[in-house]
Amino acid sequence: MIASKHRVPFILATIFIDAMGFGLVMPVLPQLLMHIGGLDLSHAINVGSWMGLCMALATFFAAPVIGNLSDRFGRRPMLLAALGLLAIDYLVMAAASSLALLFVSRTLSGGFGGSYGAAQAALADSTKPEDRARTFGYVSAAFGVGFVVGPAIGGLLGSLGDRAPFIAAAALAGTNFVYGLTVFPETLPPERCRAFAWSRANPLGALKAARAVTGMTAAAGVLVLWQIASLVYPLTWSFYTIAAFGWSSQMIGASLAIVGCVIAASQTLLTGPMVKRFGERDAATIGLIAATAAFLVYAFARTTWMAFVPMLGIAIQSLVQPSLMAMLSRRATPETQGEVQGIAAMAMGVGSVAAPLILTQPLAWFTASDAPVYFPGAAFIVAATFALLALVRLRGLPRVVPG
Repeated sequence: MIASKHRVPFILATIFIDAMGFGLVMPVLPQLLMHIGGLDLSHAINVGSWMGLCMALATFFAAPVIGNLSDRFGRRPMLLAALGLLAIDYLVMAAASSLALLFVSRTLSGGFGGSYGAAQAALADSTKPEDRARTFGYVSAAFGVGFVVGPAIGGLLGSLGDRAPFIAAAALAGTNFVYGLTVFPETLPPERCRAFAWSRANPLGALKAARAVTGMTAAAGVLVLWQIASLVYPLTWSFYTIAAFGWSSQMIGASLAIVGCVIAASQTLLTGPMVKRFGERDAATIGLIAATAAFLVYAFARTTWMAFVPMLGIAIQSLVQPSLMAMLSRRATPETQGEVQGIAAMAMGVGSVAAPLILTQPLAWFTASDAPVYFPGAAFIVAATFALLALVRLRGLPRVVPG
């Protein structure tokens, strides 16, 4: 009984520490790439985009495998394995002395990130369908709080060297592994376990499974488009703020911490009431409209104070992800939550595969020394376009989602 009380706290702690670890390294990643590779900013952006692509491809292929394995063997072993391997991966990055080794470690991070579907499935196991949007809102809140602490500490640790944040991230992942090993129980009852099949545990198999459920592919398509748009922040923010405002790693960390506060407050205070008032589909619509407006402001911002103007839009756009995840979860049976959340993770993986090149290449192009026009906000124009496409696709979904 005591162990059951640790289900949701451990999952939220896992997401929090993952976000914190990810946020820890963001302020120093541009400097690390420039230092190890001897690159200027424009070329570092280009290398970062290909590195992001490798990471996303790993997530794309790993997500349906881990999701289906969690339906067969349970959520607990999948989550613990991912946490342990992630701690090792951060240590590899801390010791990396070449771009090739960084590429390998970031690719591994993508594979371990495929466990997000298992974490979402564990939450779905423990939550009633009508409460899932609110619960998934807590997930985003945990992610936002991680971003409050992570980038701020990462910026401070960056003053000790560009390796220090990676060591701290490894320590956090390792600590959470021990916590989960000690207190986290299995959330999937044995009678709900199903046989593992490679025909379903791959992107094409996951797509076939998605097409077998009415409305699943359409909802997943919205998630793909939104994933591409929303990744403009983690993929380009560190590079964008250097190019547009000349920020230091400390300033980058502070700005990401503020964004994390905004997201955490929004998910804690806004998501539940908004979904209850408007429904998942319309709440996501409001979030997409706000996101598009924020992207356009960032595209043309040229002074530091303007970087903080669109924060309200970021707060409202936080409605999108939990609403879409809840819409997908409602289409699953208790026996297929892991698979459906794996489909969701795969959809996010598809977006993550496309996003690095779609978003960062325009930024690299328009910040190069020979660029026809110096325009650091190019990536945000692209993000706004994909957010609008997601909005159009979302409005084509049925208003009432079957349970």
